[in-house]
Amino acid sequence: MLSGPSGVGKGTVRQAMMKDHHHQDLQYSVSMTTRPKRPGEVDGVDYYFRTKEEFEHEIKNGGMLEYAQYVDHYYGTPLKYVNQTLDAGKDVLLEIEVNGAMQVRSKCPDGVFIFLTPPDLQELRQRIINRGTDDMATIDKRMQKAAEEIKMMTNYDYAVVNDKVELAVDRIEKIIASEHLRVSRVIDQYTSFN
Repeated sequence: MLSGPSGVGKGTVRQAMMKDHHHQDLQYSVSMTTRPKRPGEVDGVDYYFRTKEEFEHEIKNGGMLEYAQYVDHYYGTPLKYVNQTLDAGKDVLLEIEVNGAMQVRSKCPDGVFIFLTPPDLQELRQRIINRGTDDMATIDKRMQKAAEEIKMMTNYDYAVVNDKVELAVDRIEKIIASEHLRVSRVIDQYTSFN
């Protein structure tokens, strides 16, 4: 589970992780959203882009692991893909906002929750401005929301600073490797001999 404030670089870090070929057992769960596509985004790759009505239909029918409204749009994780991937014995990487992460934490307490942080709030503001997709009023709303989200970091297992993408990816890869060695995850292999 990877989350953090808007503009921190969750998507960039996730893309860098998924480009590595040694992540064969790590599958990215594409989120669903009602926000408009940004230039270069592809439906089914970056997000599943849906209308508000389509998204609300999924909510009503129990098709979402988690969902939230953020800056006037829905974002969420389709449940079907997550279940199929876990059933196949693969890890699922979720890239979601903090309220959605808390919904997942309540349903999947054994998940690994990583909070991606900016080096500082000035750097975060500059990254959002440099994206060139939001007007100043939206940027101000995003920064106010980011300050609130950073306070929620205490609900996560790990905090990773995204100062440089390759360093953030390396830190996350080490966390994943360590989590696979956690006794609670491997003990059943050894106690089933009785």
